Amino acid sequence: MEQNHHLELGIINSLRVDRYTPHGIFLEALDGKDVLLPQAYVTQSMQEDTLLEVFLYTDSEDRLVATTLKPKAMLDEFALFEVVDVAPFGAFVNWGLPKDLFVPKMFQKEPFKVGDKRFLKIIYDDRTHRLVGTEKLGDFFERRVKGLSQHKEADILIIAKTPLGYKCIVEKLYEGLIYHNEIFEKIEIGDKKRAFVKNIRKDGCIDLSLQPDSSKRKDASVEKVKLLLNKNGGSMPYNYKSDAELIKDVFELSKKEFKRSLTALVDSNTIEVRENGIYLKS
Repeated sequence: MEQNHHLELGIINSLRVDRYTPHGIFLEALDGKDVLLPQAYVTQSMQEDTLLEVFLYTDSEDRLVATTLKPKAMLDEFALFEVVDVAPFGAFVNWGLPKDLFVPKMFQKEPFKVGDKRFLKIIYDDRTHRLVGTEKLGDFFERRVKGLSQHKEADILIIAKTPLGYKCIVEKLYEGLIYHNEIFEKIEIGDKKRAFVKNIRKDGCIDLSLQPDSSKRKDASVEKVKLLLNKNGGSMPYNYKSDAELIKDVFELSKKEFKRSLTALVDSNTIEVRENGIYLKS
């Protein structure tokens, strides 16, 4: 652990324990600037001249302050937050620190309500010199996609539901979309998943799929059906005529993929399909 050269707002800092006071301990960066860690976070293990990792933010009087608590998200990070208070000039969300995170009205897509769950990015506001949240994420996405190509797997974070599908953050840099008609599993805002690149558009937005390309997807679908059959004692009450929504809920497959999987398993003499269900052959 190396000591920070200077105090950095919004991230974890490694600072030297400099001196004790009745209000807490002062932590120092290499440039000599210091910050107070309030008494509420001080423990006996914090000895002078040792390094301590703390998060820096501003208190209710806009003074830089340290905490050993870690917020839900730090500077330039994204997370799902709950709205705890609203005001004419903005709203406040819980981010795991004593002081709630402020979201100015100009950074809201639509008015916030107490109890809402909103996906935000933590940014530095040049006007107020504070950390704030913003719901307007479009300006922060990279539009020149590097290191990704068709069929490549990527880390995604689900951030919003739209009429077309679910918007995602891809590899923490790019904007992505999974279309509703290609989703066969439960998805919620804030979920982290692996996905596959289907297409990279000219505007830099990435079309995604939660399933691999067709050949790999076929193999994965067959294995999924076999696995569920084994887990259920070798038989399940589904066949070619089963309802598509039921298949989607149980197998997380489309009806078309399910029927293809059954056919592949029949052809390999793995299962038998009957009027009342499917059965593993011994």
